Amino acid sequence: MTSLSEGTVPEAETVAFMKLALEQAKLAMDSLEVPVGCVIVEDQKVISSGRNRTTETRNATRHAEMEAIDALLEQWQKNGFTNKEVASKFSRCTLYVTCEPCIMCASALSIVGIKEVYYGCGNDKFGGCGSILSLHTSGGVSRKEFKCTGGIMAIDAINLLRSFYEQGNPNGGPEASQNTSGTGLNSFFSSVLVLLSK
Repeated sequence: MTSLSEGTVPEAETVAFMKLALEQAKLAMDSLEVPVGCVIVEDQKVISSGRNRTTETRNATRHAEMEAIDALLEQWQKNGFTNKEVASKFSRCTLYVTCEPCIMCASALSIVGIKEVYYGCGNDKFGGCGSILSLHTSGGVSRKEFKCTGGIMAIDAINLLRSFYEQGNPNGGPEASQNTSGTGLNSFFSSVLVLLSK
């Protein structure tokens, strides 16, 4: 995983696409979902978007990335694309997502053969692009490596997550709905903000 180094400014188009991913994350939060959103871009055009929908669908696999991938697969299947054509199209696509893809999503991105991923904040509990596992660099028979860059508008992504968890996760049961003051989550966000402000 590559991160933006101190003082590095991301390209304008990267910021523009990340802003669209953040809009998807805000839609997720408005629906009482963990605020993670993404867009998939091909030839500088957004061709799919997704937001977390795990609560709405009662399906723990409905992360933003999986929603965006599945929408494309459905569309391309309707268009009659072969598996080879689908693989070729994914190899030209870039994903912009507000939080580092989890292990499940990073595996899926590797399987479909995505070209590149840009993400906002890291995921120190479930990250599949360097925080826990580095699935983006461990290709294999059915998986391909992809370039991954983190730290794009990370503070914006962290602030959305913080806002969601500080108000209490309405879908997480009694222990999740308690204020997170003094917990590991708050110290994680504080650590990230300190690192980003250096």
